[in-house]
Amino acid sequence: MGFDDKAVAQAEARWGEHSENLPGVELIRGNELKIEPINWIWNGWLAGGKLHILAGAPGTGKTTIAVALAATITTGGRWPDGATCEPGNVLVWSGEDDPKDTLLPRFLAQGGDSSRVYFVGDYREGGEVRPFDPATDMQLLQKNISGIGDIRLVIVDPVVNTVTGDSHKNTEVRRALQPLVDMAQRLGAVVLGITHFSKGTAGRDPVERVTGSIAFGALARIVLAAAKTTTDEGTDKRLFVRSKSNIGPDGGGFEYELNQVELPNTGIYASQVLWGDVIEGTARELLATADVPDDKRTEREAAARWLQEVLADGPLSAKQVRSQSEQAGYSWATIRRAKDTLGIKPEKTGWEWDLPS
Repeated sequence: MGFDDKAVAQAEARWGEHSENLPGVELIRGNELKIEPINWIWNGWLAGGKLHILAGAPGTGKTTIAVALAATITTGGRWPDGATCEPGNVLVWSGEDDPKDTLLPRFLAQGGDSSRVYFVGDYREGGEVRPFDPATDMQLLQKNISGIGDIRLVIVDPVVNTVTGDSHKNTEVRRALQPLVDMAQRLGAVVLGITHFSKGTAGRDPVERVTGSIAFGALARIVLAAAKTTTDEGTDKRLFVRSKSNIGPDGGGFEYELNQVELPNTGIYASQVLWGDVIEGTARELLATADVPDDKRTEREAAARWLQEVLADGPLSAKQVRSQSEQAGYSWATIRRAKDTLGIKPEKTGWEWDLPS
């Protein structure tokens, strides 16, 4: 009898006639499963039962966008693309904004139904009262909300607060985010974690820009980004884009503006989102000039104009472009960012650089 056989025999002897309750790993045959479609709350953008991340630089209105999405769900309103949604309840936890003077006013400014939004307050046990800690209290929260029903969206702001250890370590972040993944599955709700872009990452892939471990962007099924960019005319423009999706199309987005409005008969002003035109392209292309310091933006714009002139007569190899850029005094990193600004996608064969048609 081998070691494993002996262990099984000992376990069976211990469990006796209840051996059918032996601990073990459940195996499910594929033909016993019933396939199911993705439960889209907003088709292509918000999926029920899945973890989402919304990232962006400070001041881009990430929380206001999340509250606007929440308001749409509570009223069964229209999404930025004109599609309607089924009304449902929303749960909001914020470690940065007060519900009374910030979150609820913004929610009402978007026309939300206040009877369908629930804000997570303090943790209470006996005479003890302390702030809710998403890193340790998430399972308790799930028990408390079981009686609400029909929760379509859970907002966690900032999502990095769910991590008790080092938010830059992949294993610790995955372990910390698992309760959110489990909550999304149990509720069939969108769980939306809000976070920042890392400083000094402008021009990189937006998923890689999410602060902390890459696990934040990897574990989320959909990663959204909010950014403030500059048009060719020099005017500011805000973009809400889909940086990544493992369960549907990625890329594309919407322009938006942040507006201050007065709530009727209160004298209280709050921010609201005004959705604009649909935009096309990859997130990296759309955000190529987003959050770039003015001096760096000027340098990149000059490099983009130089690169456009160099390629005006036809494609060049990457080696040729690099050689000429060094002679012109541009760093290779600046030229690569200028390439992204112009939407140049080098072909792998020979790595030729050519202006898009």
